[in-house]
Amino acid sequence: MKNITFAMAFVLSLFLLTPIKAENRNTSYLLNEFSTENKIKRDSVFYVTVTGFDTFFKKYPKFKKYRSITENLYTARNYSTIWYDDRSIDELGHLLYAKFQSMQNEFGLKSKIPYKEEIDQIFNETAAQKPSKMNAEILLTCMYIYYADKVYDGLDEKKVKELGWYLPKKEISYEKILDSLLVQPNLLNENNNVLFSQYYKLEEALKKYKAIEKKKDWQPIHTDSIYKDYKPFDSATTLAQVRHRLYILGDLKEDSKKNLYDEEMMAGVLNYKKRNGLTLNYKITPEHIRLLNTPIEKLIETIMINMERCRWIPPTLEKQEQYVMINIPSFKLSYIKDGKRELESNVFVGTRMNETVIFSGNIDRIVFSPYWYIPKSIIENELKFKASQDPEYLEKQNIEVKKGIYRQKPGPDNSLGLVKFLFPNPNDIYMHDTPKKSLFALESRTFSHGCINVEKAKELAEKMLENDPKWSVEKVNEAMGGIEEIPYIMEKTVPIYIGYFTSWVSDNGEINFFSDIYDRDQRLYKLLYNEEEI
Repeated sequence: MKNITFAMAFVLSLFLLTPIKAENRNTSYLLNEFSTENKIKRDSVFYVTVTGFDTFFKKYPKFKKYRSITENLYTARNYSTIWYDDRSIDELGHLLYAKFQSMQNEFGLKSKIPYKEEIDQIFNETAAQKPSKMNAEILLTCMYIYYADKVYDGLDEKKVKELGWYLPKKEISYEKILDSLLVQPNLLNENNNVLFSQYYKLEEALKKYKAIEKKKDWQPIHTDSIYKDYKPFDSATTLAQVRHRLYILGDLKEDSKKNLYDEEMMAGVLNYKKRNGLTLNYKITPEHIRLLNTPIEKLIETIMINMERCRWIPPTLEKQEQYVMINIPSFKLSYIKDGKRELESNVFVGTRMNETVIFSGNIDRIVFSPYWYIPKSIIENELKFKASQDPEYLEKQNIEVKKGIYRQKPGPDNSLGLVKFLFPNPNDIYMHDTPKKSLFALESRTFSHGCINVEKAKELAEKMLENDPKWSVEKVNEAMGGIEEIPYIMEKTVPIYIGYFTSWVSDNGEINFFSDIYDRDQRLYKLLYNEEEI
């Protein structure tokens, strides 16, 4: 991120706990390359003792889960103080506290840290009672760990897996981060390597939507009829309200306040629909009015939830030479090569009964004109019944049975289409073409048994193989003739990431909102904002 502000810098990483007087200069820093030889040399005001630890964790038992981490931090510093200088709490301690206080307003995080009153007393000059210096020192270290977990690491591994998120989760090093702060607090004023880049984009969107909320101009749109559709050149007071909402959201640059659905408003409607994964036409239906009436607080909550999801993802995820990324709620696939979006395709995904899982892997095989080996669940729950109703059903579907194995022969009507992409995974899902091209025209595309059906499957295969001398466009066309199955083990695997984001900022900086098709947002919200204190 270019020209990142100081406040944003701190939020994005504890690396960016930059003092107010920090120099504005470019530096480079890699967490894994931090050298312990560069640790700051400072005289300790006092030392934390074993007795001090025992006393502290008896007085503040809710922080016991942090004891081993805390002791490790002090052991590495010969038990010297971290947060005090020769007189009082140092600048870094004050800055950490300030950023901790702003977690919700700036970063979309709610704090339920225990003993907050005692922490506040440390910084309250008029407080009648304050924790002892020893207790204050360890309290601040616990606050640092808590903050690092929330801002940098997100939910813990167990809760992330409970939500069905199997993308790799980055690891946090409290000691290395703290080392970097103590040595040089102004490291990386410009840094986009700490979190997944989408986090920063959502953070900017959060600021915009909080500013909208603050203006208190988000009034309900009243419709003339719950059954009425509006079309171009209609005139109604409802349309003036819709126009104003589109202006607030940025889909219109000006608000003429006209009741007329004119050409200017048509462009705004199309942009709004594009951002929200809706069918691109000019019709405004009662369902569209309902979406426009989504409370601004709900949109802010959605952004915050997806910022949390970004905290789970290591930034290296998008540093690959090439990769495929699928966002389930947007029904979109992107093929990225050398940092550029080479291909975007519509997809359809699993039904509510057969949800497509969130995970990452590596595409290692492409199979042209594939057989479809029909899963037992489909055989038992669907196929046998249809065959019992029509003795010729299997033949009509080009399905053969050999030694109890049901498979559909290659061909244009094969359920996998003319190409499939395989990546080893425990859920036995894969990407593939489909003969049911008409389904891609629908807004909500949850039709599969869990696999990802790709509209531009042929183009994706061509893109992935364009640098492979064994494959030309003509050879791909021939292999997709539907005559015989042709498997190919790729010389270089392609990473694939299947994620779940209900808000996403596109390359042009516009925020998109997508339907929460598997109702995952509410589950995550409850974990984020209704979990008990540690």
